[in-house]
Amino acid sequence: MLRCSALLAAALSLVITLMPDRLLAACLGAISNRAPAARIMPAGLQLAAVPANSARLTFVGHATFLIESPQGVTAATDYNDYIRPAMRPDIVTMNYAHTTHYTNNPEPGIRHVLRGWSYQDKPARHNVQYKDMRVRNVPTNIRNYGTGTEYDGNSIFIFDVSDLCFAHLGHLHHKLTPGHLADMGKIDVVFVPVDGGLTLNIFDMQEVIRQIDAPLVVPMHYFSESTLERFLARLRDSHDIRLNDGPTTLISRNTLPKKPSVLVLPGPH
Repeated sequence: MLRCSALLAAALSLVITLMPDRLLAACLGAISNRAPAARIMPAGLQLAAVPANSARLTFVGHATFLIESPQGVTAATDYNDYIRPAMRPDIVTMNYAHTTHYTNNPEPGIRHVLRGWSYQDKPARHNVQYKDMRVRNVPTNIRNYGTGTEYDGNSIFIFDVSDLCFAHLGHLHHKLTPGHLADMGKIDVVFVPVDGGLTLNIFDMQEVIRQIDAPLVVPMHYFSESTLERFLARLRDSHDIRLNDGPTTLISRNTLPKKPSVLVLPGPH
C-alpha cells in the first residue's frame, strides 16, 4: 500500500474537534476470495486544508473519487484493489458488480467500510457520520446474468458535506423510481457511469440525470475517450461541458453552476 509519511502527518494536522452543536447540511432524503495483484495508482493529491463551506473532489480513476471535508475527513468511492487514493481514507464505499468496484481486503485502519450490496437477503443500510461528513445509501438492483435481477445488489451512496450533497450512482442498471428519488433527496453533484453497456444504456442514463436534476454531473466508468464523447454529445443541448485541467477541484454551494453542467475530471478510466 502506497504511503507517504509527509502526507499522513499533514492529514493528522487537519483533524479538528467537531463542536457538539455543529449543524450539518441535510441531504433531505429518507435515512435510508483475494483479488488479483493490485495496480494501485496514486491520486497525486496534496492534503492541504479544505476551505470552510467547501469540499475537495479528486478523480482517482474509473469509479473511484476522493471527497475531502474542511475537518480533514476523507471518503473514497468504489474502493478496490486496483485503483486507490495515495493515502488511507476514513470512509470507503463499495459495490460488487465488478472487482474494480470493491475489495475483500480493505486496508486496516479505515474507520468505516460501507458495502453497498445485500447480505442474507437484507438490503445494505448505512447512515454514518464522522466529524463533518455524513454518508448514507439508497439500494438499487443489478442485472444478474443467471437469474435476471439481483435485488439490492448496488447502492447509490450519498455524501453530505459543507452544505453539499454528492451522489455516487455506483453500478446503476435501471432508471430510478419515485421512492429512490425521495430517499436520495436534493442532489448537488452526481457521479454518473457513462459506459453505456455494463451499467445503464446511455439513453436511460440521460433520463436518470434528468430525474436527479443535479446542477453538476461528473462522468465516470468509461473505457475510452470515444465513449466519453458519445455521452457528452447527448448532453450538450441541456448542459454546459467543462473539461477540468487536473483531477482535483474545489466545490462549494457558491460555485455550483447556474446552468446544469458536466465536469470532466481527467484520470485513468
